[in-house]
Amino acid sequence: QVQLVESGGGLVQPGGSLRLSCTASGFTSDYYTIGWFRQVPGKEREGVSCINSSDGSTYYADSLKGRFTISRDNAKNTVYLQMNSLKPEDTAVYYCATRPRNCHRPGYYTEYDWWGQGTQVTVSS
Repeated sequence: QVQLVESGGGLVQPGGSLRLSCTASGFTSDYYTIGWFRQVPGKEREGVSCINSSDGSTYYADSLKGRFTISRDNAKNTVYLQMNSLKPEDTAVYYCATRPRNCHRPGYYTEYDWWGQGTQVTVSS
């Protein structure tokens, strides 16, 4: 059973930074991708970034390039999302998700098989 647990959300002022963590367990495939998504009430879940286990390749939503960085620590089975220069419009519940296939773009939420419970990020003064 694949399990994902997010952490690191919270309240931050505009211009600040947060680092989200996604710790994974239960994989049965050597090749998988971890994706980050975010969702605000009334809107569709939006793809933020993804990273492939096969080669560490990373992909981002165009609007977030340069502010967000995805990385991994294989020894800890953890993927991170470093978010800098945060804006009020980054406020959302952030989810990590996984599937046993590589990504070439963050993609749509329907393309992922397992999900974490989500962590709230609020950017406000």
